[in-house]
Amino acid sequence: MQPAVLFRTLTAGLLAALLTAAPALAQEKGQDKDQAGKLDKVSFGTNWVAEAEHGGFFQAVADGTYQKYGLDVTIVPGGPNVNNRMLLISGKLDFFMAANSLMSLDAVTNNVPVVSVAAIFQKDPQVFLTHPESRVSKLEDLKPLTLFISKEGITSYFQWLKSEYGFNEKNVKPYTFNPQPFIATAQSAMQGYATSEPYAVEKAAGFKPGVLLLADYGFDDYSTLIETRIDLVQKKPDLVQRFVDASVIGWYNYLYGDNAPGNAMIKKLNPEMTDELLAYSVAKMKEYGIVDSGDTLKNGVGAMTDERVTSFFAKMVKAGVVKPDIDYRKSYTLRFVNKGVGIELRPQK
Repeated sequence: MQPAVLFRTLTAGLLAALLTAAPALAQEKGQDKDQAGKLDKVSFGTNWVAEAEHGGFFQAVADGTYQKYGLDVTIVPGGPNVNNRMLLISGKLDFFMAANSLMSLDAVTNNVPVVSVAAIFQKDPQVFLTHPESRVSKLEDLKPLTLFISKEGITSYFQWLKSEYGFNEKNVKPYTFNPQPFIATAQSAMQGYATSEPYAVEKAAGFKPGVLLLADYGFDDYSTLIETRIDLVQKKPDLVQRFVDASVIGWYNYLYGDNAPGNAMIKKLNPEMTDELLAYSVAKMKEYGIVDSGDTLKNGVGAMTDERVTSFFAKMVKAGVVKPDIDYRKSYTLRFVNKGVGIELRPQK
């Protein structure tokens, strides 16, 4: 997940302190030492500092869901100077929160022995923010505007915008995760996440930006995937299944139940997270169907399908982002998802 403006920054010293505190979090679930000894110890690394976008995982620790599945889970937050994926590959972590499907495809390209076992976000939260006076109502309306895009965005979703919608780089300027250039330029648009940047801009600039979610225009990658090593899938499939199932339950509880326990853990790790921002992020995840929409309505949170992965792979090949000859089916497995786990926890309409 790309760093968001204002709310996803930590000094190296604070981050180190948080990481030092992280292992203790698993002991806040109420089990005694004898009981804890009977649980399978599991470590899970996120890809950024604690925030609502990780809420279901923290909820599963805080409300005892992981414990109910026989797991003693330690969540290790990521950050600007932390490479939790490398710790996964080296065997120091058991699971990792991959930002998007492109990471999974890159792993196949480079023969990295990891595989995605669940997709928590059905929609990538990537958006463009616009000024109200620019009267943008659809994606194509962005073409004449100055576009503030990060270097990571240029090499990924912007290549898709070029191939699918005919965008070009002539109006692109570097986005450095500072909203001020966007705020100061009325005829501009800025990349962001639906769950955070609109809130940050409204607080900083006093206007409510327009929001265009790329997923609603065909950018159909998965996001916030649970990734693990291939050897763990082969040697301990029951452990993988329990971690996936408990994480899914955690996400249902975080979105639809009492998420105060999960939010308390997030705020302890990241004091920058306010109740207002956490509530905003959860509301936007629901509004846009980030976690629970499409295939999850039948198959449950975490769902993946061959058709969806194939569609995204084809788009990335067309955009020149990935090579056409890689075996993209090695990037994921459906073995642990699509089982309807936790569906009963979704509120009935």
